[in-house]
Amino acid sequence: MKDISKEYFGNPVLKNVTLQVKPGEIHALVGENGAGKSTLMNILFGMPVIHGSGGFAGQVEINGAPVTIDAPHKAIDFGIGMVHQDFMLIPGFTVTENIKVGREISCPTLLSQIFSKELETLDLEQMAADARRALREIGLNIEEYVLVAGLPVGYKQFVEIAREIDKTGIKLLVFDEPTAVLTESEAERLLKLMELIAKKGIGIIFITHRLGEVMHYAHSVSILRDGELIMRTAVKDTSMVKIAELMIGRKTEKYVDSVPNQLESVEIALSLQDFHVDMPGEMVRGIDLDIRQGEIFGIGGLAGQGKLGIANGIMGLCRSQGKVFVWGRELNLGRLGAALASGIAFVSEDRRGIGLLLDQSIEHNLVFSAIHVQEEFLINLKLFKLYHRRKARKHALKMIELLDIRCTGPAQKAGSLSGGNQQKVCLARALTLNPKILIVSEPTRGIDIGAKKLVLEYLLELNRQQGMTIIIISSELVELRSLCHRIAIIADGKVAKILQPDAPDAEFGLAMSGS
Repeated sequence: MKDISKEYFGNPVLKNVTLQVKPGEIHALVGENGAGKSTLMNILFGMPVIHGSGGFAGQVEINGAPVTIDAPHKAIDFGIGMVHQDFMLIPGFTVTENIKVGREISCPTLLSQIFSKELETLDLEQMAADARRALREIGLNIEEYVLVAGLPVGYKQFVEIAREIDKTGIKLLVFDEPTAVLTESEAERLLKLMELIAKKGIGIIFITHRLGEVMHYAHSVSILRDGELIMRTAVKDTSMVKIAELMIGRKTEKYVDSVPNQLESVEIALSLQDFHVDMPGEMVRGIDLDIRQGEIFGIGGLAGQGKLGIANGIMGLCRSQGKVFVWGRELNLGRLGAALASGIAFVSEDRRGIGLLLDQSIEHNLVFSAIHVQEEFLINLKLFKLYHRRKARKHALKMIELLDIRCTGPAQKAGSLSGGNQQKVCLARALTLNPKILIVSEPTRGIDIGAKKLVLEYLLELNRQQGMTIIIISSELVELRSLCHRIAIIADGKVAKILQPDAPDAEFGLAMSGS
């Protein structure tokens, strides 16, 4: 792939990236979330998201010849396969049916010869034989007729590999975070299988955040950062620390002009002990954290490692276990609303799905939680309560001015606002509760740089003026390093390390990779 560039609506996500893979080479592709790895692979596979948004600049070549891959089936025709992290399997189909889907073998019948090829019947015997051969080749001892729905996670991953191995003329396989959901023994087995596949002359692009796997199994590595190729080198010529440093390395830009106050308090505001959260895709597997009063505490890490699960577990939105203490008092994790009643407010990363009442006015969104949790903005007439419209309207106008929410007025529906202004409404609603602890998850996701700066500076101001304890969960390390007193990096559902914001880039990179 030569000089690949891609923009989404004027925003460059890849800038002149070149990627080369030889036959039989295991080439690791590493980088933070948002570095451009997925976009680069979407281009390689001719995914509709690329060609439906203006295409890309640059050239793809196979065996030295330029090719056009503008649809996934063309990538398959060129011998490119992919083993996905999120399984692309059909649960209600058998192992054989999943391996052969889209490439079924059929037998002619009398009717098909007279009328149409569509009346041919499936050659179930030959399909089962092909599936058995592919399964045997990867060393998976499983019957080809069992349903995928009941298989363990590790087996599903190997079925995906068997499907790709069964394809004829495969030249290049992309493994997208293949070990992320596997146990240690399953992961080791898969990586050894990857080596066997490479020895047959099949090139492999290995996307992973586990740098130990890169050093042990890959021949070469390309590092992407912010859509640019930072380095391509042989693994033997680099080190884990160097790769980690280059993955994270940033210019010295900061999102806020001022810095947080020096933290002097030793009182613990929030304590998590052996905390587990069952959040699909963001499992938390037993963490211990102490967050001090008046601290801006950052929680970072790669996608799917558990950082988002922490807040959703505390707020009771996902099933959790362990112990959570708020100023020394244990939180009832089984009661929805216990966190709100204890003075914790939450701004969700999913502002449209959880954070907002999209069909309601800005005013109603701002006061909704305060009405239900604190019985604010109500007129108590003893027998019944009435909505205090004037008080709510006054508060809404104040918050609109304070956070510079760009709208036609308090009556405008939240769903009609831009992303940045929706985020400000979510923040304003949380602040309406006058919380002692504010948890903000992905505070600037999907908003422009101007709105981003305003939101972050306001959070800093809340901390400086009111001494509010703020927990910021973010995929953007620059954001956390601009704002926080300390930053906990989450990897594989556990705290990998707690770092100071000025710690070396390599330390952040190694912690994020779980090393």
